[in-house]
Amino acid sequence: MNGNIPMTDAHTEYPSLQGRKAVITGGTTGIGRAIAILLAGEGARVFICGRTPEHLDDALRRIREVGEGDGVNVDLSRREEVDRFFAKADDYLGRPDIAVINAAVPAGALEDTSEDELYYQTATDLTAYLACTRKAARRMAAGSDVILIGSMSAVSQSPGSSIYVAAKAGIEGFAVALRKELSEKDIKVGLIEPGFTGADFQYPDYPPEKQVELINGHRMLRSEDIAVAAHFMLRQPRRTAVSMIRVETRLKHP
Repeated sequence: MNGNIPMTDAHTEYPSLQGRKAVITGGTTGIGRAIAILLAGEGARVFICGRTPEHLDDALRRIREVGEGDGVNVDLSRREEVDRFFAKADDYLGRPDIAVINAAVPAGALEDTSEDELYYQTATDLTAYLACTRKAARRMAAGSDVILIGSMSAVSQSPGSSIYVAAKAGIEGFAVALRKELSEKDIKVGLIEPGFTGADFQYPDYPPEKQVELINGHRMLRSEDIAVAAHFMLRQPRRTAVSMIRVETRLKHP
């Protein structure tokens, strides 16, 4: 290789996240928390939400060790709580230029789910995704990014999780259409579909000690692995749209 080749020819543009402003739903635990910490550590200012006060306090404590962030407890299944989240985010951030739409709850088989649970789960796992994305996109200027956190469940479509599959398959289709709708506004839309990932989301079937065992055996992902994928999407030049990343375990999980 010619040692005189300038570095600008050796790699693509690598934009900084310093000074960017990110809203992150479900940012208090699991994947959302890992993304919030990584972005804050890269110089972005983050505003997160979650359902549990102790999880919010814990996430903000860690975020503030590496950067700047704030957040609020909300239940995104309720329309007025979506409004409250974005009103609080406006106060802290002003206009966001990153939105990570991530908050979700477990959902199982249709026949095993009560009607109340069905409406709550679909409100959180699908309707709130659309509502939060709409709120974020309407605030964004050119040069902004939306990242939707989906799931490999949209592909595997395993029995026992039909409601969750319905929501995540819907998000997969939504991402494709929204990308086309926002592309001319220079708002990028990326979808990340994680495989089997360790988080409190997996309790009680996979308690902490079991998750550690599976992660060490390369049969479960860490939330930080998904955060790295989000970081990769956000560090691309504007001409480049990384439209989807699927992150799977190297070995098949049990």
